[in-house]
Amino acid sequence: MAETLHIGRKISKIRELRGIKQETLALELGISQQAISKIEQSSDVEEDALSKIAKVLGVTPEAIKNFSEEAVVNYFNTFNDNSTNNGAVYAFNSTFNPIDKLVEVYEENKKLYEQLLASEREKIELLKNSK
Repeated sequence: MAETLHIGRKISKIRELRGIKQETLALELGISQQAISKIEQSSDVEEDALSKIAKVLGVTPEAIKNFSEEAVVNYFNTFNDNSTNNGAVYAFNSTFNPIDKLVEVYEENKKLYEQLLASEREKIELLKNSK
């Protein structure tokens, strides 16, 4: 039962499902990867921090609080449980398109990578100019 209340684990699972690395989340929040690791090990997270994390993950703070792996499994299983007419199964009887989701995640990661690359280029220029 304690695991259902562990906000840090929920953040970690949602981050993983979204395909976001700790380093990327840290960069977006302006904190260290170690700070993200510490948050993900915490059973409770401040509301302000939770709101910022939720925004970066593309969910609401309530979605993080209410997240359960069982709900995710049930959500995806509904794609295979919509049987009608002599037990025929329609695997994707939903508006969810996994290809669209892959493209969306790819575009998000591409944007984050470009931001990271621009940041690194700025650092290099600053170092060059400081000599």
